[in-house]
Amino acid sequence: MIRINLLPYRAVRKKENIRKQLSIYALSVLLVVLLLAGIFLNQRSKLNLLVNNMKSKKKELASYSGTTKKIAELKKKIESTQTKLDVIKKLEKNKTGPVLLLDEISQTVPKEKLWLQSLQEKSGILSLKGSAMDNETLSLFMKNLEKAEHIRSVDLKSAKSKTLSNYKLSIIDFMLSCKIYSYKEKEKKKNKSRRRR
Repeated sequence: MIRINLLPYRAVRKKENIRKQLSIYALSVLLVVLLLAGIFLNQRSKLNLLVNNMKSKKKELASYSGTTKKIAELKKKIESTQTKLDVIKKLEKNKTGPVLLLDEISQTVPKEKLWLQSLQEKSGILSLKGSAMDNETLSLFMKNLEKAEHIRSVDLKSAKSKTLSNYKLSIIDFMLSCKIYSYKEKEKKKNKSRRRR
């Protein structure tokens, strides 16, 4: 009978299997390393793009900082100009208001029957002192004042009869108190503040 020794063949086969397994393992490790390197390079390129984008945005933002300062300066100038315009409007209103009031008072005075001696305005209250020929003239003057646009109300504070012996006349010295247009504005402001509460 012939005997064949298969031991070296089995050892060679085992070595080949080990080599195959090692080469598969090495190839799989190499593939994983290549895959990780590809992912790393891809992420790095994205990061570089983002960094470059951020730098360009910072430069763009820095270029706008001068414009932002100019806009802030323009806003301050606009506010300043608006404040000046408001002051001018207020001054014009205050300038024309007393002129209109005096014009209205002069139109309400009955001619040659009533004389004004003094006129004072304080905090929206107008005080008038004068003399009238009779009670009817004084009453007419008060009615005319109440119809005036810039006068809100008229109150008689005092009325005294006086005789002028040199002229043989009797006249009435009077004192009136009137609420005027500026008093009306203050009332409106108070009413608005009450409504807000």
